[in-house]
Formats: sequence, structure tokens, C-alpha cells
Amino acid sequence: MSAPWLNSYPAGVPAEIDLGEYRSIIEILEQSCSLYKDRTAFINFDTRMSYAELEVQTRNFAAWLQNKGLQKGDRIALVMPNILQYPVALFGALRAGLIVVNTNPMYTGREMKHQLVDSGARAIVIVENFAHVLSEIRNEVPVELVITTKIGDLIKFPKGLLINFVMKYVKKVVPEWNLPGSLSFTDTLKEGKNLPFEKVDLSQDDLAFLQYTGGTTGVAKGAMLTHRNMVANMLQAREWMKAANIGQDNEIVITALPLYHIFALTANCLVFMAFGGTNVLITNPRDMPAFIKELSKVPFSVIPGVNTLFNSMLNTPGFAELDFSTLKGALGGGMAVQRAVAERWKEVTGTTLIEAYGLTETSPAACINPMDLEEFNGCIGLPISSTECGIMSDDGKLLPQGERGELVVRGPQVMKGYWQRPEETAKVITEDGWLRTGDIAMMTEGGFFKIVDRKKDMILVSGFNVYPNEIEDVVASHPKVLEVAAIGVPDKKSVEAVKVFIVKSDPSLTEQEIKDYCSEQLTGYKRPKHIEFRDELPKSNVGKILRRELRDEELKKNAENL
Repeated sequence: MSAPWLNSYPAGVPAEIDLGEYRSIIEILEQSCSLYKDRTAFINFDTRMSYAELEVQTRNFAAWLQNKGLQKGDRIALVMPNILQYPVALFGALRAGLIVVNTNPMYTGREMKHQLVDSGARAIVIVENFAHVLSEIRNEVPVELVITTKIGDLIKFPKGLLINFVMKYVKKVVPEWNLPGSLSFTDTLKEGKNLPFEKVDLSQDDLAFLQYTGGTTGVAKGAMLTHRNMVANMLQAREWMKAANIGQDNEIVITALPLYHIFALTANCLVFMAFGGTNVLITNPRDMPAFIKELSKVPFSVIPGVNTLFNSMLNTPGFAELDFSTLKGALGGGMAVQRAVAERWKEVTGTTLIEAYGLTETSPAACINPMDLEEFNGCIGLPISSTECGIMSDDGKLLPQGERGELVVRGPQVMKGYWQRPEETAKVITEDGWLRTGDIAMMTEGGFFKIVDRKKDMILVSGFNVYPNEIEDVVASHPKVLEVAAIGVPDKKSVEAVKVFIVKSDPSLTEQEIKDYCSEQLTGYKRPKHIEFRDELPKSNVGKILRRELRDEELKKNAENL
């Protein structure tokens, strides 16, 4: 197929990347730790970890894992926010040949259980703040090795000790937990120091991650991301950055998005590691005053984020007074960037907020706008190197420029498939390699792509996919609920919020009962923010509840209130 987007490529960006440059993520790690050993790889709570220290610590953890009998291809779950333990555990596990299962620390027991059982994880590294959730399901999951850690365990003394004390006894955010036989992460590093490490032969075809996502519909599925997928996307993003002179200096990237999310994992952790750059790990970006204080400490080069993060920064006192002289780029992904936010960002920082597009299934980047874009253009950008995008009709035909249809993507970053779900894989990857994204888009003049609608019923809350089926399944399990439908409604803070419509089976059911029930079953961003009780729900002639009609009603209601 033709590739009109190539004519709009920034100077210096190649049409194709060299996939043979690295065999695995670990080759990138080893090269960077050798070339940039004296540079700082990560900063967290003012503690700096150099590339040389990263090499030693990851080697020690890998040796410990091997000594415990974990072998190439075994799965290990990581449950932690952005702290120094994350990159150590991540790269240590990959060096041991394991497959990393990134797990949201805010998951409820039900959600965590599904991921651990589905992946067959043999080991888990979990921060103590969330260990009580694992305690509840310990006997229902296949995990053999449980490794726990405290937020401040790798922070220099005495600050790390103080952080741990405050977490447990002042803020009281470490609930009691009981995991017999669990081991300390710091102890594993000490033990691993004296254990032999056997280098694992990794190829591009080996799995690196099971990155869980709802896919296009339904329950969370593990996207199988190979070393080839991740290396390809790192190389693609690196070339895009280099064209904007990012990577020429000792770059500092602000990592406020969680590393367990595919966006930050690739765009921050892997890309800037290849540059020999520094990731500033923000453990709690919701504490905006503290976040802004961290920004004031370093001459940062790049800030990737989602629209809600940029909006929050702009509305926090002190942000506008920061020094933006070293800022080379701000990259928005995970959700649509709002024009009002982009325009204000340019006004305050002097840099254009660049929108990008991707999916968990594309590792994640598929399209990025040129980093030297003068003004926000409302598009998701151009297909990146070695990537094809097209607009496909419902009957599988590629449509011409200007036509609307489903956005499809083909390239080396497209996942291998969904873990142990060949039928689900076949639904989204065509025989000739096109990934169906579920988003309705069009290609504009010059090869830029623009999202115009969503094909599926997915709800997008602060960059996270929320699927109505899951919400409905949870609410419907309440004994006083007869019927339920979930949709997304506009929300100023999170773009969308979950709204549920409920038909009661017991007249005594209250809104608070539903909220309390959902707080036990669903992580925060999935919980219904709006609840409406009805006598009946709209249905098709075969009895299917019509979410579309409910959405149309809400849109009409919002229009009338404007």
C-alpha cells in the first residue's frame, strides 16, 4: 500500500528501522550500563541510582531468581508504583529470562486474582502497602515465591527509613497483611550478590511481557509482547526523538505515569535508557504540590503524560514559575489531548504538547506527531517508522483518504497475540497482519490520522480503559440488582466517568450500597461515579440492553444543560 505519511516525516526520521540492532531488551540494558555507567539512570526521593549500580543490582536479583529454580519463560508479577525497586526487579527478571506480568497496585483481590491465575505467575514482587490484597487471595493463586518491599527500602539512609515509618505509622497506608513464607526484596539482593548468574540466551521471539488489557472487549487479557515488539517500538520512538535533538545530551525525563503502564514502560524507561538518560520516578503524582517541588529540582528535558496530568500541572500553583528552558518536548498519549489544555500548555511552557497514539497491543506507539510541530493540530500523528496504518471498512476493505472506518495498524511492534486466547487474537489480528484497534478514524491530507469516534463501548477514564462488561458483571452480582448497564459520560477531570443505570430487584437498594459494593470489587478509576435507578432499561427485540440509547440520552441531556 502507499505511504503518504512518509512525505510529512520530520527530517532525519527513516522510513524503516533496523530490527537487527538488538536481539533483546537486555542487550539495550547491557550496552547502556557499559557506555553510561557513571550516569544516573533513576532518581527517586532524591536517591540516585547509576547505570553501574543498576547493572549490579539487576544481576544480583537475576541470580537469586535463578537460584530459586525459576527458569526462562516463567512468569513473575510486579506490583508496585514508581520506586527504585521497579527497574531493579524488571530488568533482573528479564535478565533471568522471565516474562514480566505488570500488575496495577490498586487492583482489588478479584482483579489481582484473575491476572495471577490467568498468567500462571510463579513469583510476585509486591509493595507492602498492597500486600493485604494478596493476603486475601493467597490460597487461590499459583504464586510460589512472594517477595515484599517497602516504599523506601532502596532510598538512602536515613530518608528511606523515615519514609517507611511515615507510611506505616503516620499516614497509616500500610494495612496489616499476612503472607507466611514471604521474603524481603532487599534480602534477595544481598543473597544474590553471592550467587552465580548464568546469562540467558534471549531472542527477539521470546516473550518479555504479558501486559494485561481489556483488548477491544471483555475481561482483561494478556497481550503477549515479545522482545522484538519492545525493541522495535523503542527504536521507532528513539528515531522520532532524535529528529527533535532529544538524546544528544544527558536527558532527564519525568516519569509520573506508572511504569507498569505500557506508555511509560516504553516511552520513559526503555527509550531513555537507550539514550543513557535519567528517569525521575514520581511515586505519587496525585500529590501535585510535592510533584511540582520535584520538578523544580532537575533540569528536565521531556515530560510524557496523559491529558489529565498536564491539566493538573497547569492548575497547580507554582508550576508556571518553573524553569522550562531545558524542556525539549511534552508527549501526550493514553487518551485524547484536549485542545484547551494543549493551548494553555504552549502558553505556559513555550513548547507544543505533542499528541501520540498507541495501544497495549502495539507496545504502545503506532502514530506520533512530529516533535517540532508548531501548534497542536488535533491529530494523533503519522505512522512511525516501519509502521503502516489504514482505514478499514466493516467488510475488511481498506478505504481511501478522507473516508471514515476502523483504524488498523501493521508493524513489528504489534503483539504476538493474547495469552492462551487464540480465538480472541483472531478477532483483532487479520490473516495479513492488520491489528484492528476498535477506533474509528480517518486519514487527512499529508498522511496524518485523526480519531473521530470509538467503535466499541470502551470507557476511557484518565487514560485507562474501562470496559462496561466488567462493571456490569460486578454490579449485577449485588443481590438487590435486577438489571444494569454501564456507559461513559463526559467528565471535566478524567474526560469520561463511569455511569451505571440500575433496575432494582429490592426497593430498599440505595446509591451508597452500590458505591460501597463497587469499592470492594473494583479499583478506583473503574468505580461508577454516577448512579441512576430506573424502572426499566432500553432493549432490542432480542432482549439486549442498548447502551447506545443510554449514551444518546446523556448526550442530549448534556446539550440541553449547556
